[in-house]
Amino acid sequence: MSDPARNRWLAIVGSRIAGAIGGAFGVVLLGRAETLGPKLLGVAIVLSALAMIAIVPRSLARRWRTPPE
Repeated sequence: MSDPARNRWLAIVGSRIAGAIGGAFGVVLLGRAETLGPKLLGVAIVLSALAMIAIVPRSLARRWRTPPE
């Protein structure tokens, strides 16, 4: 049996982990880049990963919140 609360928790944690991996990828790209184009891409990836870490789990939790009675 699959528990919906467990699956939702895994989705929230998975989104945080995906954001952290994306941020690490952006930092590696930023560190290895020699020209301006890849550096800007690395900065964009890091900023979008930070936004993902901050926004997506909160919006999922708000979406799945039990409605007040």
